Amino acid sequence: MHIMELLGKSRVKVEGEKVQNASEPLIEWCPLFEKIRGIKKVTAESAATNMEFRIKTHGMFSARRKLQMDTFVGFGASESMMTGLKAGIIDAAVTVCDGAGSVITDNADLVQGMGGYLSGLLETDPIPEVIEGIRARGGYVLSAENGKIDQIGGAAYAVAAGFQKFAVTVADGSSAEKLRVLEKATGVKIMIIGVHLTAISPDEASRLLAAADIVTACASKSIREQVKPLVQVGTAVPLFGLTRWGKELLVERAKDVEQPLLINTMPLPVLPEEKQPRPLV
Repeated sequence: MHIMELLGKSRVKVEGEKVQNASEPLIEWCPLFEKIRGIKKVTAESAATNMEFRIKTHGMFSARRKLQMDTFVGFGASESMMTGLKAGIIDAAVTVCDGAGSVITDNADLVQGMGGYLSGLLETDPIPEVIEGIRARGGYVLSAENGKIDQIGGAAYAVAAGFQKFAVTVADGSSAEKLRVLEKATGVKIMIIGVHLTAISPDEASRLLAAADIVTACASKSIREQVKPLVQVGTAVPLFGLTRWGKELLVERAKDVEQPLLINTMPLPVLPEEKQPRPLV
């Protein structure tokens, strides 16, 4: 059994490679998914259909899970971590994968393969073939016996494994704060990347923004209202670099984006109303 939130936090349950149910999303329109998948209105049905597409084409939640893929968007969390690993800005990533849970790896292509199609993974059961594939590519599965998602435990493993400057994805302020405590206690550098932030509360958003290096805006009203970035990439569902290290990673990522880029100085954030997900929550 697997549970993932996508398309405005529609909670989708998957069993036996089949979507069992999908809850109503919190938003009605996402510019990213209209552009990429032609979804003009976000509904429970469109979320279920999109999940079925991911299962069919990428093997998600199955033994057929692909662990290598091209970039999904120009600027995404997995794409940025992939670039950071290749450029030496970070030396490992603590991320998650369906069928495995928390994963620690220094393989840039594996980070993108696991994360490119991933949204907000909440629960996952271990799939032996997925775990074997991750291990074959130099990844360490933190809890192979139960597929547990534990990013703090993953960071502690990265420290024990000797990594000195690694990225960790989190979805709340409390986890980010715990990572800063771990960082101070061990002397490593942890790049905290906030993901899956639609409907994050104002208080949680404040705590996350105070601790993180990079956050994605998702469809979050609180992130957009409170963020004071050093750099922003994208205007519809942007990523915000909050620290010099986070800025360095996103600027490095820009070098790999093939489309033309405008680089300019201006007050941030820049959020054209007509391009934002609707409604913001």
